Amino acid sequence: MRTATLGPAQRAESLAAMAERELDVLVIGAGVVGAGTALDAVTRGLSTGLVEARDWASGTSSRSSKLIHGGLRYLEMLDFALVREALKERGLLLERLAPHLVKPVPFLYPLQHKGWERWYAGSGVALYDGMSMARGHGRGLPLHRHLTRRHALRVAPCMKKDALVGALQYYDAQMDDARFVATLVRTAASYGAKVANRARVTGFLREGERVVGARVRDVEGGGEYEVRAKQIVNATGVWTDDTQAMVGERGQFHVRASKGIHLVVPRDRISSSTGLILRTEKSVLFVIPWGRHWIVGTTDTEWNLDKAHPAASSADIDYLLEHVNSVLAVPLTRDDVEGVYAGLRPLLAGESEATSKLSREHTVAHPAPGLVVVAGGKYTTYRVMAKDAVDEAVHGLDMRVADCVTEEIPLLGAEGYRALWNARARIAAQTGVHVVRVEHLLNRYGSMAEELLDLIVKDPGLGAPLQFADDYLRAEIVYAASHEGARHLDDVLTRRTRISIETFDRGARSAREAAELMAPVLGWDEGQIEREVEHYEKRVEAERESQLQPDDQTADAARLGAPDIVPL
Repeated sequence: MRTATLGPAQRAESLAAMAERELDVLVIGAGVVGAGTALDAVTRGLSTGLVEARDWASGTSSRSSKLIHGGLRYLEMLDFALVREALKERGLLLERLAPHLVKPVPFLYPLQHKGWERWYAGSGVALYDGMSMARGHGRGLPLHRHLTRRHALRVAPCMKKDALVGALQYYDAQMDDARFVATLVRTAASYGAKVANRARVTGFLREGERVVGARVRDVEGGGEYEVRAKQIVNATGVWTDDTQAMVGERGQFHVRASKGIHLVVPRDRISSSTGLILRTEKSVLFVIPWGRHWIVGTTDTEWNLDKAHPAASSADIDYLLEHVNSVLAVPLTRDDVEGVYAGLRPLLAGESEATSKLSREHTVAHPAPGLVVVAGGKYTTYRVMAKDAVDEAVHGLDMRVADCVTEEIPLLGAEGYRALWNARARIAAQTGVHVVRVEHLLNRYGSMAEELLDLIVKDPGLGAPLQFADDYLRAEIVYAASHEGARHLDDVLTRRTRISIETFDRGARSAREAAELMAPVLGWDEGQIEREVEHYEKRVEAERESQLQPDDQTADAARLGAPDIVPL
């Protein structure tokens, strides 16, 4: 099918089109839930707009554990409905909706007690697999298996011998969360949704009690737009309460932010062919394979400070190192840490007994005529949240609207992906791009990799890796600006690629080359290139400083030392 190009011209056209005529649905917030809501609405035949104050997935949806999973620990809480729902979504994403983006990943669960623990944990994992198979969407993953201690140590030599008496191995799935959201947005745009990032809602339009639109400020160009819509969906995650405050309506629930931080370390620092899942006194700790790296996380602490740039403190980093080192034969040190990132989970906190226990469940409300709010939930079930939000919005539309069809709508790049994967050696021979690079592109863009290969054929220099970040090709930097809506250097190094967490210099040495590749697409002069590079370097410096601070307050103050917006 036709892909959508999200370059500067398309963004300007989208903003103008949204202001020109009333939409059926306007979605505020382009994290995974907002992007999914826009795709759901537009594929039901509704005229749809999507606006995001910063960049696609710039909040929670680029800072997760990058797992698509059923939530094994929710079984222990007896939350079978949530697990069943999430396992169905995991299967759909792996098999039909996004096989190019969502991949199986093995996890080893070490057992520390003989006898009862193997029976207890084994029963849970068996139920997990059984629920997945029962939904008809679990056949893409191997079943769990029981391992002796000797076998477990062959699979994961990194572990201390006395840290386990045996183990279980099971499978879940993972993805690049920010790339997934960017693909969702482009898929919605390909079906006709009007989308714009760096477009901030500053207020709502009302007629009596009814919300009839939003005032949107173009953060880049400075223009103001009045966007009218029959229904508005507030999908702003941890900013939900702030967005609601602009309407002046008290909600039936509030969204509380819980901070989770992750460390990224090189693959050679942990000798294992499988991920690990470890129990802590509060929750679980994951050690997740991530290309040539590992992701170690996460924490779970209350956060009441700056929501845009949550900061990881020295205490957070020490907590993760202490817990992972409790099972590692060769401990990790601060010097092993390439990258650190912090994100905020949107947890629901109700004002009454009925809503106080919602936690990771999601909820949808209609606090004022014309305004729908969706909040809570987990990344894996974004499509269900989007469906529920649009179903609620449809109640306020005076028209007959089709049912949700997103269970049958593959994301851009999914169609034809497997055929191209099978032909990767031939593609490499035809384009002169090494087969390993072709595989890399296919697993990030699916069948849209052909668009990047076309760029390389036209300009072979784009087939070279970016200096100091050689996992990524120069073509990917150009493509991020021309096709994926990247407006600033930070968008590319932090979200379109993950250079900011995958290199010890946090991308600082790659910044200038990347900015120079983006410049012709975005019309930057030499002065703007300088400003972009300077802004990025200040951001890296502020993050490093925050990670040396002892607590949240001092870490937050240090992180806020870098400016938020690049001046144009």
